[in-house]
Amino acid sequence: MENAIDIYVGLIALFFTLLGIWIATQLTKPRVEKVIVEKEILLPQKEGFTLDQTELEKLNLTNREYEVLQLIARGHSNADIANSLFLSLSTVKTHTSNLFVKMDVKRRTQAMEKARRLQIVD
Repeated sequence: MENAIDIYVGLIALFFTLLGIWIATQLTKPRVEKVIVEKEILLPQKEGFTLDQTELEKLNLTNREYEVLQLIARGHSNADIANSLFLSLSTVKTHTSNLFVKMDVKRRTQAMEKARRLQIVD
């Protein structure tokens, strides 16, 4: 029992030390505000679609990546793509990320715009 008071004081000191560290991290955490901007992009409608095979070959896409790109261009979500191609969601995400690297884009909208500009999707 001689050390009981020392143990209680030590536990209280530990509690307040951890509380102080937590408060300090909360106060110094940078405030990040996410702003989402929606912008409508109008693409000129062309009379009849013809696939530009040379541009498609330059991108070096696999057949599955091209299928995923076509479904992305039609507005399908990753879950819809996974269901229609009988793939797992993580596989679709992998194909999508490979597409982004090969097409040198960062978002689905950029991929769709570039694919339409290169005339590899309708």
